[in-house]
Amino acid sequence: MNIYNDISALKGVGPKIQEALGRCGINNILDLLLYFPRDYEFTSVNVDMDDIDEEEKRVLECEYIQYERDIRTKTGKTLTTLIFKYGELIIKAKWFNQPYIKKTFVIGGKYNLYGKFKKCNTYLETVNPVIINDAINKSGIIAKYSLNSALTNKLLLKLVNQALEEVRISENLPRNIVSKYNFISLDKAIRSIHFPVTKGELEEAVRRLKFQELLTYSIKILMVKKLFKSNKRGIAFNICDEMIRLKEQLPFSLTNAQSRVIREILIDEKKPLAMNRLVQGDVGSGKTIVAVIAMFNVVKNGYQAVLMAPTEILANQHYKEIRKLLMNFHVDVEILTGSTSSSEKTRIKEKIKEGTPLVLIGTHALIEEDVELNKLGIIVTDEQHRFGVNQRSKLINKNNQADVLVMTATPIPRTLSLYLYSDLDVSIIDELPPGRQKIDTVFYEERHRKLAYNLALEQIKLGRQVYIVCPLIEENEDLKLNSVEKLYDSLKSEFFKEIPIEILHGKMNSKTKEEIMSRFKENNTKVLISTTVIEVGVNVPNASVMIIENAERFGLSQLHQLRGRVGRGQYKSYCILIANAKSNITKKRMMTMTESNDGFYIAEQDLKLRGSGELFGTRQHGDTGLILSDIMEDINLLKVANAEAKGIVYSEDEINMKFCEEVMKGLEKSSKYICFN
Repeated sequence: MNIYNDISALKGVGPKIQEALGRCGINNILDLLLYFPRDYEFTSVNVDMDDIDEEEKRVLECEYIQYERDIRTKTGKTLTTLIFKYGELIIKAKWFNQPYIKKTFVIGGKYNLYGKFKKCNTYLETVNPVIINDAINKSGIIAKYSLNSALTNKLLLKLVNQALEEVRISENLPRNIVSKYNFISLDKAIRSIHFPVTKGELEEAVRRLKFQELLTYSIKILMVKKLFKSNKRGIAFNICDEMIRLKEQLPFSLTNAQSRVIREILIDEKKPLAMNRLVQGDVGSGKTIVAVIAMFNVVKNGYQAVLMAPTEILANQHYKEIRKLLMNFHVDVEILTGSTSSSEKTRIKEKIKEGTPLVLIGTHALIEEDVELNKLGIIVTDEQHRFGVNQRSKLINKNNQADVLVMTATPIPRTLSLYLYSDLDVSIIDELPPGRQKIDTVFYEERHRKLAYNLALEQIKLGRQVYIVCPLIEENEDLKLNSVEKLYDSLKSEFFKEIPIEILHGKMNSKTKEEIMSRFKENNTKVLISTTVIEVGVNVPNASVMIIENAERFGLSQLHQLRGRVGRGQYKSYCILIANAKSNITKKRMMTMTESNDGFYIAEQDLKLRGSGELFGTRQHGDTGLILSDIMEDINLLKVANAEAKGIVYSEDEINMKFCEEVMKGLEKSSKYICFN
């Protein structure tokens, strides 16, 4: 079996299971093997009866000896009881509404039962135990995966085990690196992260895989940087005469910080060298108008300007705003996204192929091969951390003389920017426009969540609107998190009975998302329950409340981004964090949010707090595309991996050059950074 085989190649994966796996991003064998556990449960194996704690789960190897006749309970459920022998002890295992469970067992067979065991005089009793395989039984370390309603932990373990029996993963790091850091093999690391024999082995697997992920991530960025630096040629643009008139006609005054950054960009545009600049600005600092002025100058020089946004919602918003800003200046503005009609796509592609000067706004559709930007002058990527480096490089390759401007509202601590943006010229907008409302941030424990919804109701009565953000689309019993669907049902029947309320999440098609967002912008919908699809750039000035459920599941920078969706109009605004704050770290993170609205300060605090992150906790990886590492939490490992990557990328050694080629080829097949065979 090949790691790129479709997931349906595994036994037991029919259409329904395949669809459920697809919703978790598992489409082939590699996706499955890189779908790492979110956490681990450490449990004892085969203990004496005296050592059994009824509140702790155990794995006991039992012999199945007989079954009792099914009975119907008072509540109408079917109770199936099977009898097992554990040494000299009898175990009664009970299942509700699963009469078929009897067919799973053979009299005299040995089975590993996993669950809580209750002492009942001379026997033990367990309810709905799970049967697990020998790989887990050897260790007592049980991997716990993120699930959806159609997937169980048992099924995922079974499928991963089946896949690992069929494949061998070849080593793909240079031998000298494996030896230098005393890494276990890639094959063993993948096996051990799913089925660890000891905690020490698990730690070694995580160390190896994190390093590989960060090394590949660094190589990918450095290769794009190398490509950009190898081409020193650029286009020297004149500063157009209409620039002053555009600034005068803006419906607002530019801040000093915006004016400074615009000057830096225009100086770059005048040079006959390709610009490569990052604009960092906190949420609401006004990065978009800076990009508009940069693109306006390029178009007035007879070239094409491209703005790539991470979502269709944001692309459409940019399109409407930029058309409005430039309507008096005879600037052609077009939009190209996945949902653009075929006839419109053909018309726009013909226009840009002919070299017509224009501003082209779009999503990933801009990097399709048949989009021929024959007179490309500048590329702007909005929220650049949302795009893979390969996607950005594909756009750059459409004309490697074009200026490149990348923008982010995610403040990056200086310590990290040295590794992530070492070759970029950095401009920082460190001033908010006048009139931006200060957002009051409050933290509530889950038991006080009604206070949040009472405030939301008060604001709705005043004519305002409310965002509610959840980390999941579907309810996950294992994680006990609020999902959009569950929360919608609950709030619709309790708090917002007569109030227009809708759901928005990333798995909806573009047209549906746009329609829902339009209704919210037009104030037809009062409450929008959403996943983090609204995190970036969505602008609804009338929204004054942001409620974030399970706030402990988000990184601080992400919480700050979400908070920035409110306070965009003239109204007093609130951000309410509802969290299950069991640990001191979580409490400190929530307090950081309530004490500061400064994104750069928050990013620094995030780095400090996550520096002592736990090995076996749920991590927030932001939008880097990393699936195991966390750039903030693993800063020291990133430094080491980055140094090794530089040694490989900038070496003239033939073996190193070939290794880089293999990495980049592998990343074309899979966006995952860890395994690139």
